[in-house]
Amino acid sequence: MLTVANLANLFPSPIEPYVVDQIEELRRRGVRVIAASVRRPKPTTNAIAPEIVLQSISLMILLRAVWLCLSRWQHISDLVWRIVFRGTEGPLQRLKALLHTWLGACFAVLLEGQRVDHIHVHHGYFGSWVGMVAARLLHVGFSLTLHGSDLLVRNAYVDVKLEDCSFCLTISEFNRRYILERFPAVTAKKVLVSRLGVKVPPPGVVERPQTPYTGRLRLLAVGRLQPVKNHAFLIRACAELARSDIGFECAIAGVGPERQNLAQLICNCGLVGKVDLLGYVPQGQMEALYSHTDVVVLTSHSEGIPLVLMEAMARRKIVLAPAITGIPELVLPGKTGFLYQPGSMPDFIERLLFIRLLLQARFGRYPSHLVSAGQQLEWMQHAAQVQVRQNFEREKNLKSFADLFLSRVAPPTEKLPHANLVLQQI
Repeated sequence: MLTVANLANLFPSPIEPYVVDQIEELRRRGVRVIAASVRRPKPTTNAIAPEIVLQSISLMILLRAVWLCLSRWQHISDLVWRIVFRGTEGPLQRLKALLHTWLGACFAVLLEGQRVDHIHVHHGYFGSWVGMVAARLLHVGFSLTLHGSDLLVRNAYVDVKLEDCSFCLTISEFNRRYILERFPAVTAKKVLVSRLGVKVPPPGVVERPQTPYTGRLRLLAVGRLQPVKNHAFLIRACAELARSDIGFECAIAGVGPERQNLAQLICNCGLVGKVDLLGYVPQGQMEALYSHTDVVVLTSHSEGIPLVLMEAMARRKIVLAPAITGIPELVLPGKTGFLYQPGSMPDFIERLLFIRLLLQARFGRYPSHLVSAGQQLEWMQHAAQVQVRQNFEREKNLKSFADLFLSRVAPPTEKLPHANLVLQQI
């Protein structure tokens, strides 16, 4: 039986449901998957529990890892040389990489005797260095999936990881082009696009009733409260709307270290009662939130292709997002949603006001000569759902992921249930 160790920095994570989905899909194909997490996850009753948690390893494992590094030094010596003597990383980053090398040896110790054939790591953060070192020490294959900020922002040693992996999955054509242009030593056949996806109601299924436009523009943002998500930009945009006496309400769903700063900004801008920080919203309550929203907005500095945009479009919601990274592969401007120039407050406000005008036309709050514009908006919402159903549907893309993954990992002589070796890159 093919055995794959699947490692993530934190597993399971409520904001990364696709990791669980992919593990379950591989298990349905007859693959033994050892789920592992670097950090200790919070207890949960409705997700796969990790079999290995590196944050909980014993002193004995740590000592055995030292011996493994010494006895198989030739397998990792070039990595240590790269950390210490090459590259442009600072002293603290280099020290962390050395510690992560030790942690990788611990992972290898825990996997010894498990007959692991391959190690796959989600995201290019430090967990991918841990997985790469373990794969070196166990002499097995290594691969990783790159998403957004792990490639574009927090990308320490990504050059080494890309060189070392047997293949790299990434979620957008933008990412693939970026990798091949930025890292010319990486061969094109090594980098493969594997899109994520969400559930989409089948055609003809009656969806939850949508609350009609009331005259007050209802905005929703969903995402971790971190600087990269740039929620402060949205709050400042809301302050511009308030100064222009435009009726609106804005909700921001998510948790994170920026909550206090954002709450203070809301207070400073006089937006208390107009902009609400909802905190963590369970998936079961998101449906009601979407149904009472006019526009789902995204203001991030960096992204892959966000699931929140897919979920919103699958529910026929209007979306407004920055024209960055892989987002234009999902949001086709003027066809399935709206894009604005990254960092441009005037352009963001202009798009919001245009959407407001279309909503007024659609719901009979504007002169009759704009009725066609309202019909155009309705067609765009339909096209958005079709776009997700055709290209970002979860079950379809999970099957494509498993086909792609197994074609690179499974030995040619080993036959796995449902494995399709004739593949088409998206």
